[in-house]
Amino acid sequence: MIKALTMSHDNETGAARPARSYRLHNVSVPARPLEPALYLVATPIGNLGDITLRALEVLAGADLLACEDTRVTRVLLDRFGIAARPYAYHEHNAGEAGPKLIAALKAGQSVALVSDAGTPLVSDPGYRLGQAALAEGLKVVPIPGASAPLAALVGSGLPNDSFLFAGFLPSKDKARRDRMGALASLQATLIFFESPHRIAAALQSAAEVFGGDRPACVCRELTKAYEEFSRGTLAELAEAFGERTVKGEIVLVIGPAGEGPETPQQDIDAMLLAEAERLSTGKAAAEVARITGLPRKELYQRLLDLRGGEDGAKDR
Repeated sequence: MIKALTMSHDNETGAARPARSYRLHNVSVPARPLEPALYLVATPIGNLGDITLRALEVLAGADLLACEDTRVTRVLLDRFGIAARPYAYHEHNAGEAGPKLIAALKAGQSVALVSDAGTPLVSDPGYRLGQAALAEGLKVVPIPGASAPLAALVGSGLPNDSFLFAGFLPSKDKARRDRMGALASLQATLIFFESPHRIAAALQSAAEVFGGDRPACVCRELTKAYEEFSRGTLAELAEAFGERTVKGEIVLVIGPAGEGPETPQQDIDAMLLAEAERLSTGKAAAEVARITGLPRKELYQRLLDLRGGEDGAKDR
């Protein structure tokens, strides 16, 4: 099975592999052979000019090139005159293709892995291959470059001293709100991927969970011709995007929770008792935790104490 992935020779003709080189401004640049390792190569997220020289050398010099979609990667390879033949590695064939790539690595070949755009392993199936390589004691080498979360963060104008990339938000409203609620009190800027047809609903949920006055930025079509940064409060953005048709890839950046004054204990008690009038003990505690950012377990115990220590285990 390893021979099926070997690029050093044509298995039928025995011909040598095409020259390992890449092209810059019509000048052919030779690429050196690489030591055996799994190379995680960041590729442009839109503008092909964002590729790095090191990435080009690795893509041209690797024995094997694995990618999510061969058609997408072929565009990049053709742009820079790289003759390597890409092999598909994605979430649907990872169980079959992954072991073959690991076998090639163990046989002393170099493997470059790219995603359709951006840095491999960040919200894509390359994570499985990276973990498998490390489990086998194989060398893994990151080749840094374009990253949508970081591009959105620095372009948003929001605090970047502490941030959390939280990937894709759930598509269902309740799950989305629960996910947001778990992050609402973090003193860090939050970064999410979102689809264009769900961004309006996501902003509406965010305004209600985080508070309408929380600063945010919708970053659309990063590095592309129609790149757009829409900045404002969550309430303003929810209103704006609720009235427009949106296309393109989106990163949603939400500012960190403000320090703010602590909620007085008597107010927390009143909130707990009010929520307990319409919700079970566990759900009441969870709702107040979402609003205040306080630990649910502590609020649950406090509500039990307020209600005379009755056992609320049945409705947690």
